[in-house]
Amino acid sequence: MSNVSPRLTLLTASGVCSLIVLDTNIVAVTLPSIARDLGANFADIEWVVSAYMLAFAALLLPAGSIADRFGRKKSLIWGLSIFILASLGCGAAPTALFLDIARAIKGVGAALLLTSALASIGHTFHDEVERAKAWAFWGACMGVAMTAAPTLGGLITEYLGWRWIFYLNLPIGLGLMALSVHAIPHSRDSQSARLDPWGSLAFSASLLCLIWGLIEANRIGWDNPLTYARLLGGIALLGLFVLAERLQQRPMVDLQLFRHPRFIGALLGMFAYAGCAQVMMTLLPFYLQNGLGFSAIASGLGMLPFALTMLVCPRIGARLAGRFAPATMMATGLTLVGCGNLLSAWAVNVGGYLPFALAIAVTGAGAGLLNGDTQKNIMACVPRDRAGMASGMSTTMRFSAIMLAIGVYGALLSSHSEQLLHTSLGTQWQEQVSGIASRVVAGDMPAAMALLPESARVMVQPLARQAFVGGFSVVLWVAGLLGLLGALVVGSLMRHPIPAAPQASLPTR
Repeated sequence: MSNVSPRLTLLTASGVCSLIVLDTNIVAVTLPSIARDLGANFADIEWVVSAYMLAFAALLLPAGSIADRFGRKKSLIWGLSIFILASLGCGAAPTALFLDIARAIKGVGAALLLTSALASIGHTFHDEVERAKAWAFWGACMGVAMTAAPTLGGLITEYLGWRWIFYLNLPIGLGLMALSVHAIPHSRDSQSARLDPWGSLAFSASLLCLIWGLIEANRIGWDNPLTYARLLGGIALLGLFVLAERLQQRPMVDLQLFRHPRFIGALLGMFAYAGCAQVMMTLLPFYLQNGLGFSAIASGLGMLPFALTMLVCPRIGARLAGRFAPATMMATGLTLVGCGNLLSAWAVNVGGYLPFALAIAVTGAGAGLLNGDTQKNIMACVPRDRAGMASGMSTTMRFSAIMLAIGVYGALLSSHSEQLLHTSLGTQWQEQVSGIASRVVAGDMPAAMALLPESARVMVQPLARQAFVGGFSVVLWVAGLLGLLGALVVGSLMRHPIPAAPQASLPTR
């Protein structure tokens, strides 16, 4: 390790994490293009995002144990290999199903990458001042990647095609792999807990059943026995996961922490932030392209008010954190997110880009205030020797919330758009309404109109667009109200004292 430059380790690990953040957020503006090219409906497009998120969220905790047990460098290189190969599969995907499977495999690689990179940074920097500087640099890299993702995705999609979103991971990934061989030190935790396969399996299966039930419910019906079976099965498997963790001597998740209201509030704060704010990086481009008719590059640029305020406001939040209690900061951030989403719902109904841009800037400001505080508040509730577990829980909560939010909001968007289109068309073309709504929501208006006689398309197309706008408005209203509810609940729970134990303020993996 003495021959490895800590700065080069930090640069490489931050580059790896930036690649994951970029890849997670860059796909959103390409989804309508993917739908048109592969003939995919909205459920297929939801799986493009959810398959990746599912594998990522489900494997974060066991991936951290793998990195600690078998070595962070080895785990990182294996993760990069899986990520690169899966990216090639995504780019070459001939069907939506193939793309979904490749995205799930990519999520496996991303989980190994993120946990190994974070653990490498934590292992390299021991001095508190140097560690704080290292995490500040890492956070800045994440912010730049998140801000650049929509615009970069739009540019690549517009000029090279959506497949190059994935192909470009090959040279970047190979470059990072070459750096990792020299810049990432060999490290492992000889005291690491053994893997928990039953807990991992139960948690993964629970998430799969829940998201499967939510995505497919609009297609097969909410009253279908399969929908009930999937959703109830997900809840039952979550209970099985809790039981499995209670039986472990050193579990992936320390259930004793849930006795403390402050910890529950911090976790709910992360869940509300991810489910009401961060998920908008995926959803808002749908409105820009389907509702306002923006191109891929224009929708990427149209996301800048959200992305820029999200990038700038953490600095403001860091200054305010010295003057206000964490409960106040969390409640303020979630209130801004809730109000921003409600303003966005109003702007969608009014029409035009300017009101929408101002509204999403408010949402981005709230997200920026929350981005650093959510992680910090979770870590503050956990003993220092369990900081790795807390970091894994925090990131798992973030991506689980995004994935479940996509499922819930997607179901709302599909059902309300279809219902509004049913009402608009009256008794005409009722058999085609479901197919039309699914294609319109996915961003494939030509395929939707192809389901109708040519003489009807001029009349139905504006009605279909209006139905989508109405459905999207409902999604934003729900997200806004949930954000405000989250502000009340989290603000109340966070006022309780921190559990009495040695605290960790920064993640170690």
